[in-house]
Amino acid sequence: MPLFTTAELRALIGTISDERADLAHDLTEDAIRGEVGDRIIDPPQPGVKSVALAVAARVLTNPAGVRSEQAGGMLISYADAQTGVALSEDERRRLRRAVGLSSGASMLTIAPIDDGRHVRIWQAP
Repeated sequence: MPLFTTAELRALIGTISDERADLAHDLTEDAIRGEVGDRIIDPPQPGVKSVALAVAARVLTNPAGVRSEQAGGMLISYADAQTGVALSEDERRRLRRAVGLSSGASMLTIAPIDDGRHVRIWQAP
C-alpha cells in the first residue's frame, strides 16, 4: 500500500527519477512504520499522506540532514546523520493522532476506586 504516488511527490518537489521517488517512499514508509507500526490502513488515514509527503520531500531536498548553515565562519549543523530519515516531534504527534494512538498525558485518566479513598491511574489504549 503506497503512502503517496510518484505523481504527488513530483507535484510537490518537481522532476525526479522513478528510482529516487521509490527510494524516498521506501525510506519514508520505514520511518513512519517505525513510529506507528502496522496501524496504517489502506488507504491511509487522513493526515498520514501529508506527513509522508513532507518527509519524502525532505529526504530528496535535504539528504544530508542539514539543519542550519552559515557562510561566514563556515558553520554547518546536521540533525543527526546517524539516524537516517528522522521524523520531527510534530510529525510524530500528527501520525500518532491519525492512527488513533494516544499522544501522552492528554490521554491520562484518573478515576477513584469504589471506596473513594484511593485513586487509580490508567492510560487509555
